[in-house]
Amino acid sequence: MLDADLIAKFRQVKLLSLDLDGTLTDGGLYYAEDGSELRKYFVQDGFGIVAVMQAGIEVALITQSDTPSISRRIEKLKIRHGYMGIHDKLPKLQEICAATGIGLHEVCHVADDLNDLELMGAIGLPVAVANARPQVKKAAVYITEASGGNGAVREVCDLLLEYRI
Repeated sequence: MLDADLIAKFRQVKLLSLDLDGTLTDGGLYYAEDGSELRKYFVQDGFGIVAVMQAGIEVALITQSDTPSISRRIEKLKIRHGYMGIHDKLPKLQEICAATGIGLHEVCHVADDLNDLELMGAIGLPVAVANARPQVKKAAVYITEASGGNGAVREVCDLLLEYRI
């Protein structure tokens, strides 16, 4: 059960921001014989993302990685704010917030590794997946029970929908 302060943070979210590798995936990279990278996505995470968007919450995917398979996932889920090859994520998130009229305090970001720490410190609801690095867990106000790529994003989506006003 979440405490009242955490429920209030989930209620104020207007933008769900997601890391990709280690958050929407299990962090494993598979290389095909032709050298292309392959990632495994958890279908229930995708269903949760679509449900959150249908409920009127904006979704952003901001990742350092940049491969055609990621672009395909962004297109398949119809994520309007999908950005690849972003090494400094906070300015990109600020740009998205400015374009949508959403404040940083109304953002939930789900992450697993150190490259998201600056962004996590600037928003209202920083979330770490269960298998996140210790520093990321320390920066989070909520840590999922599920690991990245295994339902962590769906868990957050379900909470956003449960506590939506």
